[in-house]
Amino acid sequence: MSLSIFLLWLVSIPHFAHAIPAPRGFLLNCGASDVVTVSNLKWIRDEGFISVGNKTTLSTPDLFSVLTTLRYFPDESARKYCFTFPVVKGGKYMLRTMYYYGGFDGGKEPPVFDQIIQGTKWSTVNTSEDYAKGLSSYYEIIVAALGKALSVCLARNEHTVSSPFISAIELEYLEDSMYNSTDFTKYALSTVARHSFGRDQEIISFPDDQYNRFWQPFSDENPIVNSHSNVTSSDFWNVPPSKVFFTAITTSRGKTLNLQWPPVSLPRANYYIALYFQDNRTPSPFSWRVFNVTVNGENFYTGLNVTASGMTVYAAQWALSGLLEITMTPEIGSPVGPLINAAEILQIVPLGGRTLTRDVMAMEDLARSFNSPPSDWIGDPCLPQKNSWTGITCTQGKLARVVTLNLTNVGLTGSLSPSIANLTALSNLWLGGNKLTGPIPDMSAMKALKTLHLENNQLEGPIPESLGHISNLREISLQNNNLSGGIPQSLQKRNDVNIQISPGNHLTKSA
Repeated sequence: MSLSIFLLWLVSIPHFAHAIPAPRGFLLNCGASDVVTVSNLKWIRDEGFISVGNKTTLSTPDLFSVLTTLRYFPDESARKYCFTFPVVKGGKYMLRTMYYYGGFDGGKEPPVFDQIIQGTKWSTVNTSEDYAKGLSSYYEIIVAALGKALSVCLARNEHTVSSPFISAIELEYLEDSMYNSTDFTKYALSTVARHSFGRDQEIISFPDDQYNRFWQPFSDENPIVNSHSNVTSSDFWNVPPSKVFFTAITTSRGKTLNLQWPPVSLPRANYYIALYFQDNRTPSPFSWRVFNVTVNGENFYTGLNVTASGMTVYAAQWALSGLLEITMTPEIGSPVGPLINAAEILQIVPLGGRTLTRDVMAMEDLARSFNSPPSDWIGDPCLPQKNSWTGITCTQGKLARVVTLNLTNVGLTGSLSPSIANLTALSNLWLGGNKLTGPIPDMSAMKALKTLHLENNQLEGPIPESLGHISNLREISLQNNNLSGGIPQSLQKRNDVNIQISPGNHLTKSA
């Protein structure tokens, strides 16, 4: 689900934060021609992070500057459109994608499409409701980098009727302590809501939140109180900004505090929940505020003793669906009623697996050896399955392997990288009818290879002796190239291989 923000949401952020370091990561102003600095955050152009798509500028007046441009993707043949970021392998990152349609394509309603991160479908982008209200939309997820590059992709789905687009992307490095109850080798966390209670105005973000998380304001019919003391953000695992503790919602002594939050109905899934509390009174050894917390009638925490130093309680995995009700019941004799300052809820997203690193590296080397590989040859080669790279099929499972590569008659130029031999699960290699040059590399490690089609190219040099030692190989087509030398003895001895080497080539009978 998307989260919405007003189009001028950053105007109210103060400009006095010059002494606070910017978040560690990347802020991309998609489609922009120049660097834009807003509230000491530098938004850079997206060139260098993506090589496909078109840029455009919106004419909507009074629009936040980062939303005035976007990148869109009209190529219907591509299976996905990917940005890639250099990252620290194993590092924890918060990714935010931002969207404002603005009728860039002449239409009246934004397109619907999918988001993919590191090979896992993360969410479907549907900003129609927000756009109709004059709002922009954003989506946010926390992941661990699987390698030294992190891919973020958009992809068409059965509901896509026009070009997918994106306005901005933000990638922020998070500390190891943050959200550390989640096993990020198996799961990601997709933000559903993050609110500061008792506020009714601006979003809390950078510089108050050093990671530029958005804490939306939230208030209801319950009374609001202000804090009389400060907390230290670093004392909390998730490092919430101290500003979220400035206000709270509460109730009278002896009464139960009921909170319907978040203000959306949740799809059936598992969720991470973090609740933040601080006694708003002046610190005193005689002050205490004890209550029990339930979520939809189930015990969440018993005997919570909230102090002026603040505290958080969380559930690492909680099954939920529909509307959520948080109930805080005071302990008998408690001198004051319960209160709550802030909360986060994030949906637990099971990771969909990945392509074996050896195969990823081989495919990336192969892509670099081609002068114009297919435009979707970036990101995870195999996953999600329906968004694999053009021309390849893969095994299923947590570690996918490339088993077929078919780019016949697509106009490829360039050469065959020797790294292709690392595709040890490949059974069919079909690259005929292109304009590939250079030698045929050693493929002896490709024990699973059954068919090899390299006909009608401009390949040069000898036929590798190693082809005859691939026991599963049954079909070789090399006609109409510029190969020279002879047919290797290892192949002449193979009666179980159908070899086509003519017409074309400059071969003698034996090598």
